[in-house]
Order: sequence, then C-alpha cells, then structure tokens
Amino acid sequence: MNHCVIGTTLPVLELQLEPGESVVAISGELSWMSSSVSLHTSSQFGGGGGFLGALKRVAGGGSLFMTQYTAQGQKGLLAFATRVPGHILPVDVRPGQGYFIHRHGFLCSTPGVELSVGFQQSLGAGIFGGDGFLLQRLGGACQAWIELDGEVVTYDLARGETMRVHPGHVGMFTEGVDFQITRIQGIRNMLFGGDGIFLASLTGPGRIWLQSLPLSNLAHALRPYLGTASESVQDATAGAVIGSVLRGLSR
Repeated sequence: MNHCVIGTTLPVLELQLEPGESVVAISGELSWMSSSVSLHTSSQFGGGGGFLGALKRVAGGGSLFMTQYTAQGQKGLLAFATRVPGHILPVDVRPGQGYFIHRHGFLCSTPGVELSVGFQQSLGAGIFGGDGFLLQRLGGACQAWIELDGEVVTYDLARGETMRVHPGHVGMFTEGVDFQITRIQGIRNMLFGGDGIFLASLTGPGRIWLQSLPLSNLAHALRPYLGTASESVQDATAGAVIGSVLRGLSR
C-alpha cells in the first residue's frame, strides 16, 4: 500500500490501495474515494472484540462504529483530510511497540489495529470541555496514521529524564514512557500564574510527540468571536430589517 501526505497547513492523507487491500477508520473521517472502494461499517473493527471491546474504544475517545474501506477488483484511491491545521504522521505498530495518543489523534490504519482507553482522569469542570483528560492506546499489528494539531515537536527522553507538559500539548508517546498528571506547586502559581493547575509528567525512556495547537486552546481563542445564540439571532434580525429598509429606499 502506497501513501502520501499532500499539503502543509491542512494536509490530506492519500492512500493507494491494491486490489483486496483495506484500511479502517473512525466513522465519519472519509474525505473522498474512487468508485472501486467499498465500505463496511461495524463495531467489531479496531480491536472491538465484542461489546466490551467497543466500549473500551469509546472510552478512549473513539467511536462505537468503525468503517473498513476495501479496494474491490482493481486499485482504489482513498483520502482523509485533517479538520484543523496540523500534521499527519505514519507509525508502525507491533506487539510490545504500541503508542498512547491524544483522544482525537487516530486517523486510520491497516487492519489489525487495537484501540482502547489508555489513560483517563477528570481534571475538573471547565477543563478540556468538562470531559477530563483522555488518552487512547494504539496497539495491535498494523501501520497507522496519526493526526496531531499544529506544529509537532519530538523529543527522545533518556531513562529517568522527565518533561513536564501542559496536558493539551501531549500528542503521542511510545509505551515505554511513564505518564502522570501532576499539580502545579503553590497556590499563588495555580491561581495567578496563568498556566493552569495541572501538568503532564512524561518520563523516559521513549519518544514523545508534542503538538503546538491543542483544540482546547483553539476553542478558547475563537470564543470571543463566536458570540452567543441570542446574539446571532439578533444580528440576523437586525440585518433583515436593515436590508428591507435599503430595498425600500432604492425603489
């Protein structure tokens, strides 16, 4: 299976499937495909293994159903686009060589992937949309493609070396990395430091991928420009009135 990443700021993953080759993805991720590609949606993909396995996948931030795309009879083209500015990274997953990824990081993979909850902790109301902090565990035996938001910075941590990171910037790390959520020390630092209350502590050995644009930060930056539902209705009503007046004056 050949693949390429097209674009820079808003990249697209394009996959060239040989006849009989398949890719699985979270339902709703498809961007476009050729007519030779067929779809099959089920809760059994992605290491579902029955109702309990599907629930583990959902608990990690995935969906109850996944879709398998297969090239039938001839070569097929399949594409997945990112939803926000970021990068698409290929990773090889093998038994004993898995990854932990942020809750929306899985884009697609070859069959054999196992998705489940890797870490879950409530960090208080209003943080990360009130959903707490979640990590997916990416295991099995497959080639997978991961979507990280913004720019990506990679560090190789030696044994015992620790990097403390705002939780939203944690994109992905290898299974050998020890991961803990810690509190910022000092009441004054927590209340007035502006850096939040919690930090993720990642300790080697292993590789970590950090993302520069957490979705929570993007949502916070856009909030002042979105307005409320009532404001949107009022603006629409005012615009209609002004438009009617202008049309009347022009007659």
